[in-house]
Amino acid sequence: MTLHYYVRNKADIVALMQDAIFEGVLVPASEFPPGWRDAVALIARRTRDALVGHPWAVSSLNQAQFGPNAMRHYEQSLAALAGTTLSYPQKTEVTAILNDYVAGNASHAIEAQERLRTASRNPRLVAEAMAYGEALVSTGDFPELTALAEHARRTGSGMAPLEHLERQFETGLAALLDGIEQHYAIS
Repeated sequence: MTLHYYVRNKADIVALMQDAIFEGVLVPASEFPPGWRDAVALIARRTRDALVGHPWAVSSLNQAQFGPNAMRHYEQSLAALAGTTLSYPQKTEVTAILNDYVAGNASHAIEAQERLRTASRNPRLVAEAMAYGEALVSTGDFPELTALAEHARRTGSGMAPLEHLERQFETGLAALLDGIEQHYAIS
């Protein structure tokens, strides 16, 4: 039997693949945290990990039809907010805000991974890009970037890009949740 016997077109294949990814994002009931912050943070982390683990998924999410596991994922996102005083429109808004943050951060992580792969395959390209960047900075037109580079050289504060993105994700997620809590007066 051919694949076309089971699926009509490429969109169906993408939808099935997306639904398989969402299955891995779902939080088992026994692990679902009781507090809204812990619950949405866990969902956000699992979603980001799945997207980073499947780089093609970020761009194809817009094209795929919702399957049962994507529906369960959305259900869990709403369930995480069930104990709050948020109205349903507010819950959908908060869920969209969190999903946008997760997708954006995952896109940056995927881009960083691709740059690292490119750098390992072509170190000369990295050296050329660094030289170009240094030449631009040396023009004096970028005082903040110059100060940042000097600070990194002085303090040795540079860290691996993927480590930085993990820390940035957690810092941003905490700040976003603080802002959501304050903005919507969630108690």
